[in-house]
Amino acid sequence: MPLDRCTNQRKSIDWLNNQFESDSAVFVLIRDGENLFLHENPLTPVYLRRDQLPGISVNSCIFLGRDASVAVFALDCNKLNFSESQAIEQFGIWRQLRQLGSVLSAADAAIAALAKGLVYWHRTHLYCGKCGCLSQLIEAGHARRCTNSDCRNMSFPRTDPAVIMLVERMFEDGVARCLLGRQQSWPTGVYSTLAGFVDPGESLEEAVIREVDEESAIKVQDVTYIRSQPWPFPASIMLGFTAVAATEEIDVSNDDLEIAKWFSREQLQHFASKESGEDTQQDQYKNSSSDSISYYLIQAWKNKEIGRY
Repeated sequence: MPLDRCTNQRKSIDWLNNQFESDSAVFVLIRDGENLFLHENPLTPVYLRRDQLPGISVNSCIFLGRDASVAVFALDCNKLNFSESQAIEQFGIWRQLRQLGSVLSAADAAIAALAKGLVYWHRTHLYCGKCGCLSQLIEAGHARRCTNSDCRNMSFPRTDPAVIMLVERMFEDGVARCLLGRQQSWPTGVYSTLAGFVDPGESLEEAVIREVDEESAIKVQDVTYIRSQPWPFPASIMLGFTAVAATEEIDVSNDDLEIAKWFSREQLQHFASKESGEDTQQDQYKNSSSDSISYYLIQAWKNKEIGRY
């Protein structure tokens, strides 16, 4: 994460006001879940100055952090009036971060994801989950407090944990294969590793075992953590694992997946890029998005960087 979150300093109203009023402060804009990108270069996020956003106040912004001496804020443009919102159109175009994440720099992608995630959380948590009264933004946008004096419940940005796993098995023919599946709604030919949300009271390893069984009827063991990836679409953290399959007969009759198959490393070599834009023949396979942890797990296994076999 490129930003210093300034966790202790941001609780001070005076300190926060100084950051907001700084001439070097910049603002990341979100509207209807989309980020603002430059007209002439759609791959570059727009960072506006305060003098380009007349009428905004520190109370209408979310403090994201500091990059060296530059304070970075997020602004939910759905809260602006019509004329203010229209004026922003001159600075860029609104695009879905998920469409461009694979071509952004790591720093820009992290800032854009943080802004998108926090704005989404505030928009979906306006009311107290305990008593139902209106809540208000506090701690520079990193918490909310119920306005009911008899409640005063505090809530914090949520992240939903999900496991995503590269399941492998050594077959009797001496060839190692991995298990990939696809949902019916996905673009033609795209296959991915299996994934699912963690249930309450469940360990991550238990979630891997359960999700693979539910989606494919494959029993797995030897679950090993690999790496994680934030996935603010809308509010997840993807936790990547490998697992060894103890069985090989696939059953997708529960409708979680349209189809699931075993693929060898040789077969993976012929997968096309999802971002290629080329028409996909019915019998041709495509990788998941290159910015996804699924893509990383598949490529790392293909190159024998992870996994047992």
